[in-house]
Amino acid sequence: MIPIRDENPTRIVPFINYFLIAINLLVFLWQLSLGPGSEQVLFNLALIPLNVTIGLDPGDFQAILTSMFMHAGWAHLLGNLLYLWIFGDNVEDALGHTRYLFFYLAGGLAASATHIFLYPTSTIPTVGASGAIAATLGAYLLLFPRQRVVTIIPLGFYFHVTRLPAIIVLGLWFLLQLFQGTLALGSTQLGGVAFWAHIGGFVFGMLIGILSRKPQRPIAYDPGWSRW
Repeated sequence: MIPIRDENPTRIVPFINYFLIAINLLVFLWQLSLGPGSEQVLFNLALIPLNVTIGLDPGDFQAILTSMFMHAGWAHLLGNLLYLWIFGDNVEDALGHTRYLFFYLAGGLAASATHIFLYPTSTIPTVGASGAIAATLGAYLLLFPRQRVVTIIPLGFYFHVTRLPAIIVLGLWFLLQLFQGTLALGSTQLGGVAFWAHIGGFVFGMLIGILSRKPQRPIAYDPGWSRW
């Protein structure tokens, strides 16, 4: 399934979400501008779990932050920014500008911490905003579970466009990450997609979503009605 937009209007201009989209794009364009021979520069800015667990250099901890704004290719970047564009504005609307910025960064940190915890000896560089964006998806799921998301469902050579509740679109996304992450735990190959970073970020976002939900006002009892 490929979400293309939601039907959930916002009350504010989500300029923090716009800023995050812009900074991810600009950092990627900067990566491209480095040209050949840039591997060492990018290697120093990427998250390498073993460096953090050894903890010899504060720069290794700084890499957790810098890696959140780097991407491995156009498909990686555009896929992430699509999800951030669709779902991030409403989470910013619910949390407020400042809280949303700190939430996004904290979600990325939670995602990185999950990846480091499960793969503490990995020397494979990890980059991407996926963990922070997964936190945004988790918060959206808890805050707006019934909001409709316009979604493309590929059926062979045919693409069906439909409207599905966010709980289905994002719930299935999470289950897919959980399934693939479980398979990856038994693999000796640590490269590719950091599924557990996605899972860690998503769970963190759900926790924040629970804490941020506004309590529903109880319905006053009316003795003239029977309720089932």
